[in-house]
Amino acid sequence: MHPLPLHLGAGSDLRASLEQLGTQAGASGFVLGVVGDLSQAAFQCPGQAEPTVLQGHLEIITLQGTVAPQGVHLHLSLSDGECQVWGGHLEHGSLVLRGADLLVGFLPTAAPQGPMAATARPLDPVAPTQPRVEIAVRSGCPFSARALRMLRTLGIPHVVQLADDEDFRQEVAARSGRSSMPQMFIDGEPIGGYDALADLHGRGALDHLR
Repeated sequence: MHPLPLHLGAGSDLRASLEQLGTQAGASGFVLGVVGDLSQAAFQCPGQAEPTVLQGHLEIITLQGTVAPQGVHLHLSLSDGECQVWGGHLEHGSLVLRGADLLVGFLPTAAPQGPMAATARPLDPVAPTQPRVEIAVRSGCPFSARALRMLRTLGIPHVVQLADDEDFRQEVAARSGRSSMPQMFIDGEPIGGYDALADLHGRGALDHLR
């Protein structure tokens, strides 16, 4: 196996960078290790129609899977500031916060040639496509868990913002005019918490967001 290091700078899209690496290398291999953090993680949970998008200071725990010229198949796990672990199938829109260092092992029958054998060129920062729905939640809050479950069940793309930090909760309260959790925003406009979300669902007012 031919090991190849890859350093990704702030703003790099984790999945897109590994897709580019496989294309440039013209070889198939595996992610052997990773150290780094993300400002945003996009991952597909089993049985869900749309990816979950999580924002904050997120520490990468594991990244496993295959890299090839035809594409990648990668599974990500990460930890938030409360040491709560999240994970699923890695999607585009997972952005490096400060930096990430990876080691990719390519099969000896198709080892990278030329300049790729010495180093890998990361992508320029890639801006993700933001879902229209944002939800600010607190860890351990039952109404936050219910709102997240409803969004996932309905297949509505959404960004999850963890409001476990007091300063961030105050920012959310300034936006929404409410201090309770969760808080929902559609196209940047506050709509309220779980009860408001359930009411909109009951009136069919969320269907256009799927």
